Amino acid sequence: MFLLTEMTWPEVKQALNTVKLAIIPVGAHEQHGPHMKESCDAVLATEMSKRLAERLHPFALVTPTVNFGVSHHHANFPGTISLQPETLICVLRDMVVSLKHHGISRFLFLNAHGGNQSTLSIACHSLTRELNVEIYYAKTTASAKNALKRHVKSPLYGHSCEREVSEALYLAPHLVHMDRLEKGDIREGKWRKLRPGNPVQGTYSYEDMTANGCIGDAPKASAEAGKAIVEEALDQLTTSLSELLNLTGKKVPCSNCKKSGGCKELSTCLS
Repeated sequence: MFLLTEMTWPEVKQALNTVKLAIIPVGAHEQHGPHMKESCDAVLATEMSKRLAERLHPFALVTPTVNFGVSHHHANFPGTISLQPETLICVLRDMVVSLKHHGISRFLFLNAHGGNQSTLSIACHSLTRELNVEIYYAKTTASAKNALKRHVKSPLYGHSCEREVSEALYLAPHLVHMDRLEKGDIREGKWRKLRPGNPVQGTYSYEDMTANGCIGDAPKASAEAGKAIVEEALDQLTTSLSELLNLTGKKVPCSNCKKSGGCKELSTCLS
């Protein structure tokens, strides 16, 4: 796969002969309760991006990760670092402008932090028009509908819960303190009337909702569940992007192919 952080400029120049998409991992640095490290979202965005690029090779490269996000709702838990929405958009704009200069015109913001989604929607809309490029955005595992239904039973989940901990146990187990796993210590409040799916939505601080910074039931997490969620999401993302990039059924050069001058289908060629 093509990882920009591990390449020399001649290697990048060569890769640009086939690259059609830059994957920009977008994370956050924020509290994740007593059992997950605060780098969680940035690490998960990076790991998902690498696996997606592997599936799309040689048509995608992964840029350096945006390690901070919009996390003001976690600000009262120690260690959280948050960007203003406009700051995140400016960082993404400069990354897109730089990569467009090298000939890339299509981008995916692959996001692992729910608090970034509304900002990324605005960035996608405004930067596509301003810079004359194609920009897509996706939440890392939101498309794994079947696996989520099978493995996540908590009515309230989404942060340091059985879903996120399971993903980490599969992708980056060093993020999880297994001896400290706790269920969310939920507090009642008006936040229930402001959650997604309600007639009216709004902002609230995470300490208003949970005393320990997490929700859901983390002790029920498993690497097996994480694998099911992650792999289904990668299947969905790969299919959608292959269609958007017109890669379906495309024959590609394969440097590792045993046949002289041979090639393999996109789905099997991972050189």
